[in-house]
Amino acid sequence: MFVLLTGLSVSIGWGIRGQFGHEYGAALPGALGGMVVALLSGREDWRRRVHFFAVLGAIGFAFGGSMSYMKDIWYAHSSDPSTVLYGFACIFLLGFIWAAPAGAGIALAAFLDREQLTKFYVPLCSVFIAWYLQSICCDLIWNGEGGRRARFFAGYEMSAILAAVVALGFFLLWKTYRGVGTLLILYMSIGWWAGKFIFIELLHLRMNPPREETWASCLGMVFGILACCWQRRLGGIAFATLGVGFLGGIGFALGTAVKLLVMSSGLTTNWHSIMEQTQGLFLGVAIAIIFQALIRRAPQFSDDPPVRRWTEVFSVVFVLWLLPYLNFRLSPGEWVGEIKGLHSKLYGINIVSNLLPSQGFVGWLDFVALVLGFALVLLLVLHRRRPLPCIPVSWMGKGQLFYLVFLWLIVAMNFMLVLPRFTQIRLVTEWCITLNATACSVLLIYGCFARPSQVLQYVPDGSYASSIRKVVIFGLLGAVVVSLLGFGIKLACWGNQPAGVLGVDPIRFGPNNTNTIR
Repeated sequence: MFVLLTGLSVSIGWGIRGQFGHEYGAALPGALGGMVVALLSGREDWRRRVHFFAVLGAIGFAFGGSMSYMKDIWYAHSSDPSTVLYGFACIFLLGFIWAAPAGAGIALAAFLDREQLTKFYVPLCSVFIAWYLQSICCDLIWNGEGGRRARFFAGYEMSAILAAVVALGFFLLWKTYRGVGTLLILYMSIGWWAGKFIFIELLHLRMNPPREETWASCLGMVFGILACCWQRRLGGIAFATLGVGFLGGIGFALGTAVKLLVMSSGLTTNWHSIMEQTQGLFLGVAIAIIFQALIRRAPQFSDDPPVRRWTEVFSVVFVLWLLPYLNFRLSPGEWVGEIKGLHSKLYGINIVSNLLPSQGFVGWLDFVALVLGFALVLLLVLHRRRPLPCIPVSWMGKGQLFYLVFLWLIVAMNFMLVLPRFTQIRLVTEWCITLNATACSVLLIYGCFARPSQVLQYVPDGSYASSIRKVVIFGLLGAVVVSLLGFGIKLACWGNQPAGVLGVDPIRFGPNNTNTIR
């Protein structure tokens, strides 16, 4: 049940991610997966941290949203055998890069004590503020226009620099908050730039030209996470990073192979969404398998006394307000193109202004979101002073309410996005997602009672060395197997013909390559 619920939850989030895209969309399945790990672990100390699991799982998955992966899936459809094999190998690598930070994020909530975990929130929030100010400055100076310099200051490279500057500032000027989290931010920032320099500038590796090669920076960031774990002897977090990464990469490629297999039936539907939901299922299973192995091995922490209680309010607001707002604000842009009579401005004010000065800072939707956010913060602050009857007393009850509200919020948000362009092929997306969400609601409530309490047997971090070696060996072997499996399924089902109807047959190598097509 633990594996099934985690898989279905991430599948729902991943299917919805496909509608919104990029980092904010990728955060949705991470939040759901983190919640399930905490709630169905059977550990009361993990349930007490369900909001921390959700936030750090969301942030971990979000980094992968910066990568481009559609062209590699396109390669898997090619009539050229070498391109197909190359495509599946790249899809595995992208899945590894996407899943590994998610494993690290969820593991932080499981392996850091209350002091280190809540201390992490101060530099983390500072980085978020720096990134928002980066957007404000670029909006004021270039207003969406400009050349190469403008793209640099608005891009990920500058974001990595700002994160490193914030971390260094805490190390030098505000030592109270110097800890594992601050060091992790610094290592990840350095890793981002190191990956870009080594793989792109030095080795001249191009995965999917002419698209952006952000994968190199993200891979460097994963190595930065591992370097931080090595320095601070965080073997459990390193194991979770590599374990979820390798299993997630295998699941990512396997989801594409399933798509090619079912496409050969000749039926017409939204096969891409089926692939995304299948990939999400396998990513969730990867998370469940690794953290199932960690339930009895992770140390037990007490969150009493609850220092920095504001981090709990922040976590709930981050998941229930900020993530839905950052994604749902894309909906009016879709509606304007589909609904006759609806314009981007009402009474001269934008429907959405994205909190940017060039667009008026606050639009109609932004204003509603701000009011709802204020109300949520107010109620949570009141709850801290005097418990509200609508919020359960037990952490299991709180966690269930947290999960169910977020789950159905993003399901409804997703349905409202596509309703103006709803057709029969949407049945495999919104219809299936709604049925899966219903199943998850039942599984969660039943599963929390079915999961027995765990007898903790703490094993020191040094004991993870053997587990890490096994994960790397079997993970690399799994990468080879799943790439060959996907290659075999493509040839068995489609032969030397392109899979499906493609405008252009993708070729990665040779004189007839399509490397100039984005």
